[in-house]
Amino acid sequence: MIKYQTTQLHEFLKSRRSVMARNMTSPGPTELQINDLIEIAARVPDHGKLAPWRFIVFENEARKKIGKGFADIHKQNLPDATDEELKLEENRFQRAPLVIGVVASPKEHPKIPVWEQYLSAGAACQNLLTAAQSMGFAAQWLTEWIAYDIKVASLLALTEKEKIAGFIYIGTASEAPKERARPELQDVLTHWLSQ
Repeated sequence: MIKYQTTQLHEFLKSRRSVMARNMTSPGPTELQINDLIEIAARVPDHGKLAPWRFIVFENEARKKIGKGFADIHKQNLPDATDEELKLEENRFQRAPLVIGVVASPKEHPKIPVWEQYLSAGAACQNLLTAAQSMGFAAQWLTEWIAYDIKVASLLALTEKEKIAGFIYIGTASEAPKERARPELQDVLTHWLSQ
């Protein structure tokens, strides 16, 4: 019989909590830590070893430059946007010192469905989020409108088949996150019984 024993990792996962991007500040990860985060993000289930994802790092001035692009696209999409709304878009990636875009990049394969490849990209987002938090950083996985806009996809040089799986915001928490309600097990768990 296997003895049930909790570990430090087990306890960490039971208490894992995202910190809202607006509650992040500097410092963010160093270049060495970013490389470590990407290595961990890539250690996910990947049927056929296709690596159906890639990562885009936004830090320092790159966050400002991409923000100007977001504001320009927002103005094209909504010509009546106010200056305040455009400033919000321009500062979108300024909420944290580091943002990593996770791109689902499916590969053609006769036996491996694209759906599985998108799931692998989602797993890369979760690994990245958890790895950052395990290093002591605050992190949040967001999509928002920028993940679904075709003009943003072009700005980020995504191919026709690629999609943004998420933007992972990483920094230092300016305040501790509050716990939120979690689903009751009986609401999300069933046991299948054959007849």
